[in-house]
Amino acid sequence: MKTIGMLIFEGVQSLDVSGPLDVFAEANAFIEPDQRYKIMTIGPSHRHVTASNGMILASNLDYEQADSPLDLFLVPGGPSLPTSEAPSEIVDCIQRLALLSDVYGSVCTGAFLLGGAGLLDGRKVTTHWQNARQLATRYPGADVDYDRIYLRDGPLVTSAGVTAGIDLGLALVREDHGPAISLAVAKRLVVVAQRLGGQSQFSPYIEFSLDAGSPISGVTTYVMEHLGRNLSVADLAAACGMSERNFARAFGASTGSTPAQFVESARIDAARAMLEGTSKPLKLIAHECGFGNPKRMREVFVKRLGILPTQYRDQFLIN
Repeated sequence: MKTIGMLIFEGVQSLDVSGPLDVFAEANAFIEPDQRYKIMTIGPSHRHVTASNGMILASNLDYEQADSPLDLFLVPGGPSLPTSEAPSEIVDCIQRLALLSDVYGSVCTGAFLLGGAGLLDGRKVTTHWQNARQLATRYPGADVDYDRIYLRDGPLVTSAGVTAGIDLGLALVREDHGPAISLAVAKRLVVVAQRLGGQSQFSPYIEFSLDAGSPISGVTTYVMEHLGRNLSVADLAAACGMSERNFARAFGASTGSTPAQFVESARIDAARAMLEGTSKPLKLIAHECGFGNPKRMREVFVKRLGILPTQYRDQFLIN
């Protein structure tokens, strides 16, 4: 039997807590009794906290009492975490339990608490896309991936925003008990499709949404309409009626990204959509999305997503 500890605190996002825990609780119905998950919540000494939505949550143990080894220790997020410092009792608890746990990690903005506990340095992590840059700035020792549903780096697991905690839970159940159990839990929770760790949190067109008055506001539309072309900086600058130098400077100031990074993200986004929803051959997808050939598309997928296009399609279709 595996023991799972979930931290709770004032202002916690309730779905960050209940989503993953419901995955493990539902999994218990499909596995042998001696392999089931034992679930506990860990909170302040008064044992009750008010979540960000007003829900009252209770804990099984308080922060100081939690000193036993755990198989999995998770830290959920909360709306105030990106702009606040965690109380020392929470930081101390996180540091202690992370050392005692086989696997530890965060859901959504819980990554900020892990960062405050000094657990992100040298690690590849993810969080809610709206807070990813802030996390990277606040904890520069972390390697923040802005475009993952969930990530695992050794014993550390992190997930994107809110419902991504369910995807992380399903992935961990899959590790423990195989795809059939994970799929059964997903169906029980009426999760239409188990999203893979390599799936995008959001489209780059959402991330780089620009003010309509910006001289480069039309670049996203131009990229979408000409994805199969070369799309050099010169091409994008010409589409905006700007010099290459001014365009590159303005684009970076508006988006925090280079034009090349945006184009590559757009191509990955389009390719993923085709892999998920069509049976088109890789050669055709690579051509239509502007990679030129399947080899180049494979290289970009591995670099950015850590997975081959064929693996991405196969796992998605199986689920």
